Amino acid sequence: MHKLLVLGDQDAAYAMGNLQRGGKNSAASDHAWAITRALAADAVRVGWSRSSFLQVMLDGPYKAGQHARTLQHRRGYDKAAAWLQRAWDGAQQYVQSTDPLATRQDFHAALAAFRARIECTPWKGVAGKTDLRNLIARMEICSRSGSWDHTVSERDLAERMGCSRTTAHTSNQRLLAAKMLRQLDNGSPTEGARWMLISHLPSTTSHHWSTPKGPEAGGAMSGPDVRQPDTDANLDSRTASRLMRLDAFAHHGFGGSGLAILAALAEQDGQSLTELQASASISRPTAYRQLGKLKNLGLVRHEGELYRLSPTALEGAGAPTEHCTDPVASWTDTAERLGTAGTAERRRRHHEAQRTHWRLEQVRLAERRRAAQQSPLPHPAEALPEYVRADGCAIDPITGEVIAGLYVANDGRWIWV
Repeated sequence: MHKLLVLGDQDAAYAMGNLQRGGKNSAASDHAWAITRALAADAVRVGWSRSSFLQVMLDGPYKAGQHARTLQHRRGYDKAAAWLQRAWDGAQQYVQSTDPLATRQDFHAALAAFRARIECTPWKGVAGKTDLRNLIARMEICSRSGSWDHTVSERDLAERMGCSRTTAHTSNQRLLAAKMLRQLDNGSPTEGARWMLISHLPSTTSHHWSTPKGPEAGGAMSGPDVRQPDTDANLDSRTASRLMRLDAFAHHGFGGSGLAILAALAEQDGQSLTELQASASISRPTAYRQLGKLKNLGLVRHEGELYRLSPTALEGAGAPTEHCTDPVASWTDTAERLGTAGTAERRRRHHEAQRTHWRLEQVRLAERRRAAQQSPLPHPAEALPEYVRADGCAIDPITGEVIAGLYVANDGRWIWV
């Protein structure tokens, strides 16, 4: 909030494009209103008075108050004060209606509500399943740090998600555009970038209050503006968090859709094909294809219209069924049969090689900078002290003999006569 007040919204985290009737673009005013509301909410939380807030926004040299000062210059102090008063009143009402995160227990309660909301949101398509993996990985990091702010590099995130760094980067960009993620800085040579996971709603609000994009790629939520009807999506994110980094769930193995089916059955065992389509947010052909793989490996049993997990399926061990006479014994065995064994290890070695190359490159560049900062070598024509005798004659420093015809000019350089 301090950075937002002093420097403004440099990352456009509060930008929201809007086009009113008649073609008048109000994106700038909407952006300023969102910034002012955010600052007012933080001022209310820390105990500012309304007069202090108005004084900082109108009299201070801070960039976040530029719109209010412009309004004061054009329409007078009363109009600007009324505009800030509306922001203050709305922020006060919002803060009073939400649960403050005063302790670590409050944060974990809010994180549990956020997790429930993510699990009950349909994440459609390959991009949607990737975004789901991204959020699950970040929730695990936030759970350990005890805050929505967390530090992770793209390579570490990719290893947690079980995908390439490029895929993780593209998913980050989708979540940033959906306002579910904010990047606080770019990191340092020894630490990853700092991020903030954004929960739009307080913990007391229903997790169905969201606006999923539906069939659009990504499936990320676009904001708490419209109340959507209840969906049948339902996953066990903790199971997904434990399995998604394994080789069996790489792109050419079970992938995100197979992971979603196992997570859906882990949440509610015994579902029909239609129910699995809804709970895992996958299409009917994808459900047929992935269930066929799972049945052939002995991880899923087909009983009538219902599909059930084998007793040790979540540990990677299958059970003999009518569709599988040779079940898998572990997730490593599963990855070998699917042809994805060693994917995670190759990815880790590739990332470690990149890190090693980067460190060596930093050492090389540091040596170049040190060499550039050293004093430059003297010009070849400059007369060094060891070559000049006290009477001004040029001598050979090894033999001490006088060099005839060689003298020192007024500018300190050699001259032949």
